Amino acid sequence: MEPKTKVHAENGKQELVITREFELPLELLFKAHVEPDLVEQWMGTKVLKLEPKKHGSWQFETTDPKGNKHGFNGVFHEFVTNRKITRTFEMESAPFGAQLEFLEFERLTDHTSKLTMHVVYRSVGIRDQVLQLPFAKGINMAHNRLQETVKNALYHDKAQ
Repeated sequence: MEPKTKVHAENGKQELVITREFELPLELLFKAHVEPDLVEQWMGTKVLKLEPKKHGSWQFETTDPKGNKHGFNGVFHEFVTNRKITRTFEMESAPFGAQLEFLEFERLTDHTSKLTMHVVYRSVGIRDQVLQLPFAKGINMAHNRLQETVKNALYHDKAQ
């Protein structure tokens, strides 16, 4: 089965473009990126800090199967509700350094939306190292969890 999340990496460039269409209204797709409870559920991580606003910062922590903790952090540079987020993303234990991410949210219909992520790395080599990891598979799995988590939360809210 072909993954729903598409990762486009042009040879010789230090960037990726990731796209995914969701069966979610735009507002709920955006909410899944800025509400700590939802972020924790679909990312499978602990939110230590999440200030979704211009100049706000974020910090997440995950624990691997061996019990080792791994931190992720960044800063929001641009924040337009239901439209776009520009942020840095850094894995504290990785040798890659920070990357710059441009997230654009688009309404397709009342019940569907699209996320486009433009990710810029410091070099082509770093981008290529990231692509050697199970990156595409991991982001597709995370987006599948996002879809299901938000749909389940929506269903639960309507049932109450």
